[in-house]
Amino acid sequence: MTEKLDWIVGQARSGRMSRREFLGRSTAMGLSAALAGALYSKAALAQEPKKGGLIRAGLAGGESTNSLDPALAASEVPFMTNVTWGETLVREGATGGVEMRIAEEVSSSPDAKVWTFKIRQGVEFHDGKTVTAEDVVATLKRHTDEAAQSGALGVVKDIAEMKAEGDMVTLTLNTANADLPYLMADYHLVIQPGGGVDNPAAGIGAGPYKVEVFEPGVRIGFTKHANYFDSGTGHADQVEFLIINDNTARTAALQSGQVHMINRVDPKISELLKGAPGVSVKSVPGRGHYVFIMHVDKAPFDNNDLRMALKLAIKRQEMVDKILGGLGSVGNDFPINAAYPLFDDTIPQREYDAAAAAEAYKKSGHDGSPIVLRAAPGAFPGAVDAANLFAASANAAGIPLTVQLEPDDGYWSNVWNVQPFCASYWGGRPVQDQMYSTAYLSTADWNDTKFKNATFDELLLAARGELDQAKRKDEYSKMAHILRDEGGLILPMFNDFVDGVRDEVQGWTEDPNGELMNGRAMVKCWLA
Repeated sequence: MTEKLDWIVGQARSGRMSRREFLGRSTAMGLSAALAGALYSKAALAQEPKKGGLIRAGLAGGESTNSLDPALAASEVPFMTNVTWGETLVREGATGGVEMRIAEEVSSSPDAKVWTFKIRQGVEFHDGKTVTAEDVVATLKRHTDEAAQSGALGVVKDIAEMKAEGDMVTLTLNTANADLPYLMADYHLVIQPGGGVDNPAAGIGAGPYKVEVFEPGVRIGFTKHANYFDSGTGHADQVEFLIINDNTARTAALQSGQVHMINRVDPKISELLKGAPGVSVKSVPGRGHYVFIMHVDKAPFDNNDLRMALKLAIKRQEMVDKILGGLGSVGNDFPINAAYPLFDDTIPQREYDAAAAAEAYKKSGHDGSPIVLRAAPGAFPGAVDAANLFAASANAAGIPLTVQLEPDDGYWSNVWNVQPFCASYWGGRPVQDQMYSTAYLSTADWNDTKFKNATFDELLLAARGELDQAKRKDEYSKMAHILRDEGGLILPMFNDFVDGVRDEVQGWTEDPNGELMNGRAMVKCWLA
């Protein structure tokens, strides 16, 4: 027992074993939960970050059309790029709260309509200028402009007034919102000099690394920001992203040591990869979900009977088993699961029902012409296989669903949010209000199903300011029912985030908010 215990303590000390795995293994050996927890804490504290070197990541989710404008980030590589060179007011923490970043204090009025953020002193942009409250206000105002095409438009739309005074920023809302700090953690809201109005794609922020090379769809290189305010972040001298959208090539790059970490490990090979020398697979459940989205304002998807037929014609558990390799859970056609506070677990689970799907399809009056679902390998891991499984189960119900393969390059600019039916994914958000505000509020710029429902909007606004948690949960439940039964979202599965990491990477921690420690593995980890 002693030898095995020494080994797992060593794994935890080197950052190669998560807390969850350590506790599971040590309690299975007979240790009490309390003793196991104390041992892990001691081992974790023994990890001393090593400075220097180059951390290289092989990433899926990048295209030649990507930009350094934070407002336009719509896939994984732009997101990870933003959090490497940029900082937001606050950010979502791995354990569920918010962490202070550009802001060092947050407070609100009792009715949650007026929020005040105290701006941290001495924070420098990459160009040497000091971050001010005016920069913060200018940044937020830019994202309220529809011309900016910001993915955070739905988040900031409800701010009625923004004011900068000294080191304080005051935001007054049209409606109360107890979750506003979580909304300010949105990764599009990177604070830029002058708000980024003059040159939003300059890539100048206050984050741990400066952009040195930007070859969209190929390579992005960063060097350390010498005057970064947080000494506990940014251990490597350099960070480099290699865009490798092909699953096989990305996995090979990890195994050969060309890169230190990769995102989106194909679940079908995750068990095989676990056996590769010098490599570990990290899997963490969260709020991410793989979806098929229909534009409810375009034929034939403007017919709710047709939408319902398609929702009933998908085998959800089959997708979890075959696409995710069991690393996930079934979805229910609304973007909330048990990882969210105030989740209603009494909502009936939608199941595959060929007879009911056929009946709804017949009721829709559709003319029998092919219904085209567009998918690309980069939409999500296994997206094309998932689309083909969907087509097979729909065809079995008499629905003429066909799959059109699209190229990865340009998918997020030419297909997603453009074509009326396609495969997509969402990383989830920390709270229900942000998820719904970003993608399902009628005025949201990223309303990728074009869903507009006045009752849904009214419930969302009411829930924002509701301080009675029971009432708030009921309002969210009503919203879920509306979206599930009337919306254009087909959500068959919630995915675990599955990453591959070489053993020389240390400092790894689990973060249920997104891939590769919510995009921050490159700035939080170090090399042995």
